[in-house]
Amino acid sequence: MKMPFFITDLTSALSFLTRLRVPDLLMAEMPAGARAAWAYPLAGAIATILPAIALAGFVWLGASPLLAALIAVLISIMICGGLHEDGLADAADGLFGGRDRETALAIMKDSHCGVFGVTAIVLSLLLRAAALAALVPHYGATAAALLFIAGATAGRGSLVLQWTILPAARTDGAAATLGRPGVRTTASAEAIALLLCVALAIAANAFVQVVAALAFAGIASLLFSAFVRKRIAGHTGDTLGAAAQISEIVFLATLVIAT
Repeated sequence: MKMPFFITDLTSALSFLTRLRVPDLLMAEMPAGARAAWAYPLAGAIATILPAIALAGFVWLGASPLLAALIAVLISIMICGGLHEDGLADAADGLFGGRDRETALAIMKDSHCGVFGVTAIVLSLLLRAAALAALVPHYGATAAALLFIAGATAGRGSLVLQWTILPAARTDGAAATLGRPGVRTTASAEAIALLLCVALAIAANAFVQVVAALAFAGIASLLFSAFVRKRIAGHTGDTLGAAAQISEIVFLATLVIAT
């Protein structure tokens, strides 16, 4: 039986972005590639459900908000296989360690992690955990968990945005082989991200704060994309992962500041 495209696209997004096992029956016969980009924000939300439950659950069990947040972020990294963290690390090494475009791309292609990459991963982990921990006293454990999902959703929306507005920096890179999302695909991804974040904001009683967080996360994504364009004239899989991480961090940090 042939599955509807929205199911195969979602399973393709989950299979690519996470370590979650997807039944072969639900996969498309041909790789969806960039066509499935509309489902990336939804896949990000699904992948963060278990970490969000862990955040609320450990707080309810008496753990400190920071400990619960660290555990939740670590679970999120395991579910996604550290995909975006790896991209952030490689992008940091290449963009800040490379003297020119060719050197930056060569560094990003290298699997070794340098000082900029290690620093970026550590900061990403600590900033997300600290922001989540700070949200718990203000909103409660359940609402903080919902806002965690919203941040992951916004981050994947930023990934799709950079994927669309920048050309591929390498013709042989992983991102290039997937193709490039069309305008309608990207519009669908951003609309889904917006609707999910608004719904989660209403449930968490943080509508105004989430609107501000989305605005600043979007600005951060565009500024990072402009920097990437200037340094290497296009996106790579690593810069896409970095865009997701940066947007999620800015989203959560803005929520803390706006409370």
